[in-house]
Amino acid sequence: MTDLTGKRALVTGGASGLGKAMGEALATAGAHVIVADVNEDDAAAVADGIGGEAWGVDLSDTTSLETVDLDVDILINNAGIQRIHPITEFPLEEWRLITTLMLEAPFVLTKAVLPGMYEKGWGRIVNVSSVHGLRASANKSAYVAAKHGLMGLTKTTALEAGPHGVTCNAINPGYVLTPLVKGQIAEQARTNGISEDEVLEKVFLGHSAVPRLAEPEDIAQLALFLVSDAAAVVNGSAHSVDGGWTAA
Repeated sequence: MTDLTGKRALVTGGASGLGKAMGEALATAGAHVIVADVNEDDAAAVADGIGGEAWGVDLSDTTSLETVDLDVDILINNAGIQRIHPITEFPLEEWRLITTLMLEAPFVLTKAVLPGMYEKGWGRIVNVSSVHGLRASANKSAYVAAKHGLMGLTKTTALEAGPHGVTCNAINPGYVLTPLVKGQIAEQARTNGISEDEVLEKVFLGHSAVPRLAEPEDIAQLALFLVSDAAAVVNGSAHSVDGGWTAA
């Protein structure tokens, strides 16, 4: 069993989906979890449920983040959004929002937490990337670029921080059965006049050799391993949770 008693963890995008599941797993292992989310009320509800604390924050305002003092042992960069357009029609403001939130903010937070981790000689950073950090899809140029950039940040952080007892790794999920994905399945079923099972099989499992989607708890358990002492020499690596999507 992973024992994180006495450790402080920050989870961004922690009010729902993967972030919520990871925060709950860390808290169960004994960590004090800071639930960071733009939705402060939802963050507070999650924090209350796990005995942590809420941080209502707009992570796209990276200038404000530069002055934040963060004393944590574990950082999980999870917050993200999606916008879908062809490159020729992609609004620049949406491109900037995605890359700022999903690449620049993790850099600023990493920069903020590393000095304290170096001083303690122990730290864990987990960047929640995506299968799109390893593969591309049409009409998702900003998301794919941000996630590929996050993989570069992960590797560079691993090289710089490793000698100080700090590791940095990435989790690369495919589709995960979050409330957001469940809603997309239902919406596509209504739009296309087919069953939700058909949408799941043809769209969301189209790249997977495993006939089911990952659950948020699957990602949370992997994150829990990566922040444990058992993963002390796991560093700079990408961990795909995609049913075999990236194996093809």
